[in-house]
Amino acid sequence: MVFPAPFGRELSKEEAYIAELDSKTGASLKLTILNPKGTIWTLVAGGGASVVYADAIASAGFADELANYGEYSGAPNEVQTYEYAKTVLDLMTRGEPVESGKVLFIGGGIANFTQVGSTFKGIIRAFRDYKNALHNHKVRIYIRRGGPNWQEGLRLIKNAGEELDLPMEIFGPDMHVSGIVPLALLGKRPKNVQQFGAASSTTPSTPLNI
Repeated sequence: MVFPAPFGRELSKEEAYIAELDSKTGASLKLTILNPKGTIWTLVAGGGASVVYADAIASAGFADELANYGEYSGAPNEVQTYEYAKTVLDLMTRGEPVESGKVLFIGGGIANFTQVGSTFKGIIRAFRDYKNALHNHKVRIYIRRGGPNWQEGLRLIKNAGEELDLPMEIFGPDMHVSGIVPLALLGKRPKNVQQFGAASSTTPSTPLNI
């Protein structure tokens, strides 16, 4: 079943591109632009998780800064995830940088069959393409993921973040699904939850001041 765009609203070029990709795959790829000048962007796996993240961002008091709403799910392959992530990063890094920088959430619940390693390879490819733009816009990246092959996926993206010098905080399923939101936006670090691959984590997060 295909739902039309809301009455009176035309899809942007990027939304239409993702809708076209979605129509050609058995996976689910959805993207809605809420505020193209927003400072908070998401790459969320799963429709339920996308609602949880949007609600957490709004609850933290940053609803006006939420730039996009969408999700990828249904086991998209590396190329499909790359095209989706590339589209979001391109939108995120347009215009002049803002002093406060921007935040990118890469989140999701604990996947049933989506291969975390495969989808993260697509996201990493997009990071390589937009490395300079991400630096120019002072993008901070917060990641929480679980599911099949999650350790390999987090290891790959951790290594890529170090290689590309991208500021990241990375967590596995021991972090609450939306726990990275108050961490990033309000500086609230949960107790007894360590970053992936870290023996200890005591450095406080810098909240997003807008």
